[in-house]
Amino acid sequence: MIFRITKILLISLFCLGFSYAQVNITSYNLLNYPGTDTSIRNPYFRIVITSLNPDILVVQEITSQQGVNGFLNNVLNYEDTLWSAGTFIDGPDTDNGIFYKKSLFVFISNTPIQTALRDINEFKLVNIISQDTFRIYSVHLKASEGTSNEILRAAEVDSLRKVTNALPFNSNFIVCGDFNIYRSGEPAYIKLLEITPGYDGNLNDPLNLTGIWNNSLYAIYHTQSTRVRSFGGGSTGGLDDRFDMILYSNAINNPGGISYVPNSLTPYGNDGNHYNDSINRPPNDFVPQIVADALHYASDHLPVYSLFTFPPISSANTLTSNTPEEFILYQNYPNPFNPKTKIKFSIPENS
Repeated sequence: MIFRITKILLISLFCLGFSYAQVNITSYNLLNYPGTDTSIRNPYFRIVITSLNPDILVVQEITSQQGVNGFLNNVLNYEDTLWSAGTFIDGPDTDNGIFYKKSLFVFISNTPIQTALRDINEFKLVNIISQDTFRIYSVHLKASEGTSNEILRAAEVDSLRKVTNALPFNSNFIVCGDFNIYRSGEPAYIKLLEITPGYDGNLNDPLNLTGIWNNSLYAIYHTQSTRVRSFGGGSTGGLDDRFDMILYSNAINNPGGISYVPNSLTPYGNDGNHYNDSINRPPNDFVPQIVADALHYASDHLPVYSLFTFPPISSANTLTSNTPEEFILYQNYPNPFNPKTKIKFSIPENS
């Protein structure tokens, strides 16, 4: 029997084999990596990464190309070679880096945005499956409380917003990292979310927490510090600050295209029961004790991840005038009721 089908029907059938891909994007302050103690910390980082299983890892406080190579080879690719690193640019103070699973993404560029303290870095990538181009901005804003530090953080965000405001409408971009922001009323945070008429460069925070963040009501969202005692540098005092965030553009906030998975933003390992305490004080109801210990000893920050969906590539782009207008499906043999059977078909060759 000969079946004539339209191209529209063929597109529908072709699309059935595709589904939205879910991607884990993680931001992690590595605490002055590599420093002088990588032989001690690398095994802990390996435990964290294996348990968390990100697809893109954006890092802060990485200090050199040597650090990028070391983390790639001795942590991410310690047992396999799934990961690649984006181009590293050594700016003032500590730096940002990006790692990605090469089966899912292609790295395009790293463009630094200069500020008075540290560079903000724009990483541009393409998703191999959906062919979507998107940007990830990694930030590490000025630390510490006080009006003078708030002014410096706001100036850094101004530099970022000049770049995001210049992007075309409906651009896909994410801003993540160590913001060092303490409250929703801080000028830097307001500037991040502020809508500027005629531009599309503002960010969306999936949590929208109001007021001062370093209090027990927001314990489940805190990302620093994993420790209550000092060792290997970094901050102490236990978990009591929401410094690490993942924000995203209006295009990602709206339906269709790349999308944030609702309620997926997670400070990894924070069960909400360790306010002003070390992350590895038993029990930890989020992760096994071995992972809680690794989070404690690897860095003074928790990694934060969000899930994003990438749409399947449009099959319409793959269809050309060579698409067959008919095909022949022959009777199956040797027995139409046999559970194992062969199906023969033919498609006319283009003349």
